[in-house]
Amino acid sequence: MKNIYIIGVGLIGGSIAKDVKKLNPEIMIHGVDKNEAHLDEALSLKIIDHKATFEDLNQADLVIVSIPVDATETLLPEILDKVSDNTLVIDAGSTKVSICKAVENHPKRRNFLATHPIAGTEFSGPKAAIEGLFVNKTNIICEIEKTAFKLQERALTIFKIMGMNMRYMNPVAHDKHIAYVSHLSHISAFMLGKTVIEKEKNERDIFDLAGSGFASTVRLAKSSPHMWTPIFKQNKVNVIETLDEYINNLTKFKEFMEADNFDDIFNEMENTNHIKDILNGIA
Repeated sequence: MKNIYIIGVGLIGGSIAKDVKKLNPEIMIHGVDKNEAHLDEALSLKIIDHKATFEDLNQADLVIVSIPVDATETLLPEILDKVSDNTLVIDAGSTKVSICKAVENHPKRRNFLATHPIAGTEFSGPKAAIEGLFVNKTNIICEIEKTAFKLQERALTIFKIMGMNMRYMNPVAHDKHIAYVSHLSHISAFMLGKTVIEKEKNERDIFDLAGSGFASTVRLAKSSPHMWTPIFKQNKVNVIETLDEYINNLTKFKEFMEADNFDDIFNEMENTNHIKDILNGIA
């Protein structure tokens, strides 16, 4: 590959660009972004080598789409229209059903690989890009059988060199599972931050009294609403299901408190401690 085009030069797109450039400095990284300031910043940080537009995509060997999921759904057919028959197009969106459906009947569907690298931070923009962000992170791949085999091989080689672990799912299963382990945690962080801001009117008190527990729990509330609102919209049914279950657990905890039932509160927390064993790794 000689020419890689990154559409969306923020955290994920910029981090991929950094890794690819480190692996092969001869590759030319071209940036496409509707935000001209992001392109200028990516150039100054040497994340990309050149600015580009959609009209240049016919020169691409690889196109990485890392923009909000609603924009991906809209623009992906146009991107496939413009690329050559040998170009690989990859997305990095946090939802998969709507995106895969948008191109299911496209003549160049075989050129597209639907992926979701489970990596990131609460920050956005080119300055947020991190070299090595994807090492030992899971990359979920959907509908791999619909991608041309030689392009599958190209993608998997890149992912493995970047240190990612592959997991294969269908889009429906992806969106259901990710609603629990990702989308719900972001909603929880946003609503925790909202509750504290609304009830603790003195910002100095929040700053002085918030411990590391609050800071780590609310960290995701710093994430971009421009990215997360489309995710919640596309995965609405699954997100509502997770919220129903989460609210039920909160209500039950509140009822235990009201009844001075601290034995059940203890048992709830002790049983939930098993999460640390899960997150420490499953062989």
